[in-house]
This record gives sequence, structure tokens and C-alpha cells, in this order.
Amino acid sequence: MKEESPPIRFGTDGWRAVIAEEFTFANLERVAQAYADYLLQQNESKEESLLQQLVSVGQISKEEAESNLFRDVIMKAQPVLVIVGFDRRFLSEKFAMHAAEVLAGNGLRVALFEKDVPTPVVSWAVKRNRAAGGVVITASHNPPAFNGFKIKAPWGGSASPEITSSVEALVDKNTPRRKPSTSDERELLQSSIDSYRTQIASYIDLDRIRRSRLKVIVDPMHGAGGRWVESFLEGRDLRVETIRAERDTLFGGVNPEPIDRNLAALKNRIRETGASLGLATDGDADRVGAVNEKAETMTMHEVVPLILLHLARASKMGGGVVRTFSQSVLTKRIAEAHNLPLHDTPIGFKYIADLMLRDDILIGAEESGGIGVKGHIPERDGILNSLLMLEAVVTEGKPPSEMVKAMHREFGEFYFNRRDLHCEVERGKDLVSILASSPPIEVAGYRVRDVETLDGTKLLFEDESWLLFRQSGTEPVLRIYSEATSKAKTESLLDEGERFARK
Repeated sequence: MKEESPPIRFGTDGWRAVIAEEFTFANLERVAQAYADYLLQQNESKEESLLQQLVSVGQISKEEAESNLFRDVIMKAQPVLVIVGFDRRFLSEKFAMHAAEVLAGNGLRVALFEKDVPTPVVSWAVKRNRAAGGVVITASHNPPAFNGFKIKAPWGGSASPEITSSVEALVDKNTPRRKPSTSDERELLQSSIDSYRTQIASYIDLDRIRRSRLKVIVDPMHGAGGRWVESFLEGRDLRVETIRAERDTLFGGVNPEPIDRNLAALKNRIRETGASLGLATDGDADRVGAVNEKAETMTMHEVVPLILLHLARASKMGGGVVRTFSQSVLTKRIAEAHNLPLHDTPIGFKYIADLMLRDDILIGAEESGGIGVKGHIPERDGILNSLLMLEAVVTEGKPPSEMVKAMHREFGEFYFNRRDLHCEVERGKDLVSILASSPPIEVAGYRVRDVETLDGTKLLFEDESWLLFRQSGTEPVLRIYSEATSKAKTESLLDEGERFARK
């Protein structure tokens, strides 16, 4: 009896699974075939629209439009282009080649990067070349045992829920078709890299940064960020050093997520060198993290508001501000002070990207380090945002810890922390549901004023402090978040939240 294939489910940003368990070459073929089927369906709709336009203006007859000849001509004249990239995880280059062969087996034109590249470079290449979409083999910040399949939409951003739902529905509709991808797209990909570098150089005042006498430590955490940030900063008075730049599929024994517990190497190097700032990127370099001059990890509830202030004041840029459900009260207060429209979304950058495509958005950010900014791609970019954070520090001319203090004096003190508990998905969902339907009257002695359920269950208190429970969409982890008006209160709320979860 043939064993039934496991279901494929996309999370907040792609399909991710443990290598050799669910993330196998066979399952990857199923997903790649479904994505190829989706792209071909989309292209067929475009072909049909074009043929109907030609009929309506008398260029061809209705009979000719219905023939395979004209469809074949259109397909050859406008082949469907897909960009494929990969990170530094175990077997990522082989998984990427396998996915490219499935896409090529379906008649698609495939441009496969020869080396690992940051995910935002793939996103940029998709947008610049007007590709039908893109694939990145990466599990982003997940543990080393994971790998994943990220889909990039034609605009360069994360695939929308509609796209991923459509791809999910097509899994196993057709048997995977593979053939070697023989097309040589090196010129297209190199020109994409060159134009990406030109874009970053036009967005950031690199000369001003290079002329500063700061010492900066960059930590790509052994991921695809490599020496990308450093490459933009060399050549003048600024001293820049990159640690953990080489490939390590185990990421030095930590998860490649730029949060406090994973940044010991960066903090130690700042202590040793007296550096002014540390900048970190995650496994595929679409997220950013920062460490101040005191070797203290800065939360995104400090980094994002500081970048927002820099864009609004120093760069004098306008537009809406998007924050996901676990982002900061400070972001809201700064937006209000500068008369910038505020939008709240569920967690997942695809929701931010959707708003960036429809509205004039200055910045969109999530708590996990994903930031998108106006005038770039509607997507996270850890390389650009590392440089933006550095530019903000250079512009202010004061240490990062002093910048945070000044922001607190102006907009109020708020402190954030998060705890991740191992929790099976269904158990975590049950807890979140119970807290939404029967919330406590108080937590750690603080009265619950309101409950919000945009994404998870958030308990709000009188002074705008909050406690959020959310089951991860990509791994068996229950996340408990809190932001409060003092560090002690934040930890007290988290302690009580953890007790709820462990009962």
C-alpha cells in the first residue's frame, strides 16, 4: 500500500520543515510543481487577455486566437521568468537546483543564483526584471535543522496569503516534471546585483557614514549576509569589522535570529573593541538586529522607532506607518506626533507588503526585525536597514543608548521583552483561544482594560502596557510578548504569562 504524502502547509512566510523529515527532495518537488502550476495558470490568464485584445482590434481572428500556434508564439516571445536563490543552510544549493529543475521542467525560464545571496537581493532581482515570481530556499531565522521554500511575488515582496493558498491547493495536482536548467542567466543576475548595490548607495549617505570615526561590528551570524554590509562601508575613516562571516550550517550552535540570546559573540566583540554599534542580520539577511555601545541588545521596539524618527526628521520623509500586532507603543506615538497615518496588521510581513503596494507607506515593521521602507522594495531588507540604523547614529552624533533615552524623554518610557516556549501547535492555539474568550481580570496585580485578537490574544492595561500570547505559524513555539512602562513590569507580566502557559 502506497504511503500517503504529508500535507504541505505554508506559514507566515513560506513552507518550512525539518530537513530529512518533511523537508525532503521529494516534498520539495511537490511544492515546486505546485508553484510552477500556479505561475502557468497566471500566465495563461494573461495570454488569454492578450489574445482577446488582439481579436478586439482586428489583429487576429477568433479562430486564430483559439489555435495553439498563437499561444505558443506568445509563450516563446514572453517566457515566464522565475528567479531562484538560496541561503547557507545545509544542502540549500542542492535544494535550489532541484527546485529550478522542476520549474524548468514546466517550460519556465529560470535564473538561478550560483552562490548564496541575501533574500532581499532575490526580491530586488524579481522586481527589477519584472519576473513572474521568485523562490528562495531558506528557513530564515529558524533552527539549523530546518529549511524552507519562500515565494516572492512579482513586486518583489512576500507572497500574499492569496498566492500561498493557491499554491497549497495545487500541491499534488500534477506529478512533478524535472529537467536540467540549462539557460545561462549570469548576466541578468550580475546586473541585478549591481543595480541593488546602486539602489542602496542612492538610499544611504554612505560618504557621510564612511567619514565618521565610529567603530562598527557587523554580525551576519554565519548566514547569507556574509560581508555585504561591510562592503558598503570600506574606504574612509569608519572602522568596520565583520565577525561570523563564514558559512556554518549549524550557525555556531544558535538559531540565526538576531535577538539577545543569540548575540553573545557580537556583544563580546563590542566589549573587547569599544565599538559604538553592533549590527546583526538573520540567516537570510532580511531581518536586522542591533547592539548598543554598552554591549546591550537593542529590541526592535527601540530600533524601529529610532529609524522612523530618522526618516521623518533627518530625511524629512512622509507616509503611513505600519506596525504588526507585537510592535511598539512608541511607534504609534511617534507616528501620531508627526501626523503620519498608523496601520496595525497581523504578524507576518506579507500584510505589511500588501499595504505598501496599496498606500503611501513610509515604514512597515514587525517585532522580529523585519522592516520595509518607502522607495525600496515592499519587503524586509536587513542589509539596507543595518545601514539605516548606522546612518541614524551618525546623524544624531550620540551613542545609541543616549538616542533611546532622548526618545523616551520625548515619547514616554516603554520596555519590551519576549519569551518563546516549546509548545505543540494545537495546545498553543487552545491557550490563545481560552484567553480570548475568558480573559483574566488582572495579571500580576495589573487590571486588564481590554482584549484584542487581531493575531493571538493581547491583554491591554491602563497605561498602554500589554501582554500578547501567540502560537507561531512556522514552528511549535508559543510566543509570549510584553511591553510595559518599566523593565520590572515587563518581566512581571511575562512571568505571569508563562505561568498561564505552563498550567
